Amino acid sequence: QVQLVESGGGLVQAGGSLRLSCAASARTFRIYTMGWFRQAPGKQRELVAAITSVARTNYADSVKGRFTISRDNAKKTVYLQMNSLKDEDTAVYYCAADERLQPREYNYWGQGTQVTVSS
Repeated sequence: QVQLVESGGGLVQAGGSLRLSCAASARTFRIYTMGWFRQAPGKQRELVAAITSVARTNYADSVKGRFTISRDNAKKTVYLQMNSLKDEDTAVYYCAADERLQPREYNYWGQGTQVTVSS
């Protein structure tokens, strides 16, 4: 069982930055693909960014060039650096993990952290 704990959410003005962190309890964290998802009110949850065990990354088109996902295997932590934030980035952000390289569904989820962008 893998436990994930997100932190770093909050209220920020449009154009500002936030960095989300997700600490994992997995012994073999380095083998997990890690993802950041978000869900805005009334909308479906969507994948924001993911990073594999070999540090291959992919991003939603809406965040490319603004968000950066990274991982520190020694700290068992994955980060999401969010710059140039927009109103439409307001959502609950979830960290997820899976043992597979390119999971369609992630096995493990955090509780989420709220990000609110005000204009």
